[in-house]
Amino acid sequence: MNNIQVANIIKELCKTKKITIKNLLELCDINKGFIYDLEHKQASPSCDKISKIADYLDCSVDYLLGRTDNPNVNR
Repeated sequence: MNNIQVANIIKELCKTKKITIKNLLELCDINKGFIYDLEHKQASPSCDKISKIADYLDCSVDYLLGRTDNPNVNR
């Protein structure tokens, strides 16, 4: 799974849950450039950031990382 795919999963979950990316990142106390960084840089997201996002979006880390199609697996 590459960073662009992770960003796309996060965007899709936000759309489904009717929250903005900006709102998500503010609530998770994550820099507002996080999604841009995922899409345009080689740096990988930290476990802490992915975990915060998964908790807020009520899905598993494995789902965010594309390891499973089921958002509730390994929660």
